[in-house]
Amino acid sequence: MSDAVFIPRFRRASDDSPLMRLVLIAVALGGLALLVVMPLVVVIGQALAQGWGAAIASLASHDAWSAIRLTLLITAIAVPLNAAFGIAAAWFITKFDFRGKAFLITLIDLPFSVSPVVAGLCIVLLFGANSTLGGILIAHGHPVVFAVPGIVLATVFVTFPFVARELIPVMIEQGRAEEEAALTLGASGWRVFASVTLPNIRWALLYGTLLCTARAMGEFGTVAVVSGKIRGQTATMPITIEMLYNEYLSVAAFSMAGLLTCLALITLTLKTGLELRHADALAATRRH
Repeated sequence: MSDAVFIPRFRRASDDSPLMRLVLIAVALGGLALLVVMPLVVVIGQALAQGWGAAIASLASHDAWSAIRLTLLITAIAVPLNAAFGIAAAWFITKFDFRGKAFLITLIDLPFSVSPVVAGLCIVLLFGANSTLGGILIAHGHPVVFAVPGIVLATVFVTFPFVARELIPVMIEQGRAEEEAALTLGASGWRVFASVTLPNIRWALLYGTLLCTARAMGEFGTVAVVSGKIRGQTATMPITIEMLYNEYLSVAAFSMAGLLTCLALITLTLKTGLELRHADALAATRRH
């Protein structure tokens, strides 16, 4: 009798029983409903508790419009700055070899590790009225803390990793061969970036910009420390929501929260569209 060779049969991840699949799907849908759908329903329901008229009237108030304008202004300033920084940082990290590259990447990730409240406190200590630099700026009529520049600085700090972290993996995968070939053919640095690098990173750049935009509009912790919560002047939409809710103005608070949620959903829809577009473009590239 010849010895039989036993070959073990390995199960695939997709070999789970139908019951296990149903349980996993139920858990996933339940978590999604509990953490996402139900809060959205509560926000919309509370906003419309007194009808559309009351909700729209609360958003039409002077303080609400000031908060909306300030949030959009801060976002319009912070996002382009972070996009430019992210491109420069990703280019420097992926196209050059130097000592301390890992340390630089760690510094870029620092806002992910530091509490937003701690970051806001550091800005206050550096640019506050009791600091040397802050005192000089205030004496010349350019206050930072409890003013728009401080909110911009805080928002830029907490959001600047998003674009860089999206671009770095893409540019590492892209490599340097195409840029080096273009330089060999006599193209300038700007021409290489516009004609070679930017088309290859455009989807990652847009994706990182959308993530940065969503965080900039919804940032609360750092802004709450540096803004001073001055109604009509330095109160952004998240700050205004907290102030209205603490004053028991539920309809106004949830109406503002609903508007901020709509902006987040628009950002999410654009992000999903970019992901699908990027997947289609990548599939087309592989076919050719």
